[in-house]
Amino acid sequence: MTTNVVFGLLRVAVLAAALRAANGEIADYDIAATNTFVWIGQGLLGFVLLWGTNELAERVRSGDVVVDLYRPWHLQSALLAQDAGRAGFAFLTRLAPPMVFGMALFPFQFPATALQWPLFLLSAVLALVVSFAFRFLIDVSAFWLLDNRGLYGFWNITSGVLCGLTVPVAFFPDWARDVLWLTPFPALLQAPIDVFLGHGSAPGILLYQVFWAAAMLGLGHLALQRAVRRVVVQGG
Repeated sequence: MTTNVVFGLLRVAVLAAALRAANGEIADYDIAATNTFVWIGQGLLGFVLLWGTNELAERVRSGDVVVDLYRPWHLQSALLAQDAGRAGFAFLTRLAPPMVFGMALFPFQFPATALQWPLFLLSAVLALVVSFAFRFLIDVSAFWLLDNRGLYGFWNITSGVLCGLTVPVAFFPDWARDVLWLTPFPALLQAPIDVFLGHGSAPGILLYQVFWAAAMLGLGHLALQRAVRRVVVQGG
């Protein structure tokens, strides 16, 4: 929680300097919207767990994943349920505190209507599902790569820029912004922030997230089905 707040303060300082250099506004982001972007982003970072633990991949490397595959469950669904439980705790310890801190001490842009609050929560849950789907695919890649730490490191480096954590996607050139919104990356962080700020159509953003949540989970399911065929256990 403390680390989140400290990095939030650093990000606020950098983006505030950029706004001053641009006469106070960049792509519909003034100082209040920018502060809101930072503090919601800091909170969502731990809630959606953008950078996961790579635990499943380590179990693939060690062979312990065989125990998981023998259990009477669907592995992807079980891990999603586990991640949802973790996110419920993270809502209280990682999402709410930075937002309250930002609301109390900085100019903050609150939703224009009461409806935006539940829509934001729904968008955050969809962002969690998309994030899980990404992390699951990276973990499952260990069935083919055996050691997926290179891919995991590449994800850690690039995802923050592509999903709208480092700077708002709206700050990108028009062509880059259009390309990014054709991918699932903005669904991770930028989408719920846009719903909160009232940027764009909330129903359209939610449908965009639903599409990518379903598509990414489906891709993960297919990858798991193919990966299971590669499992070889000594002695049978």
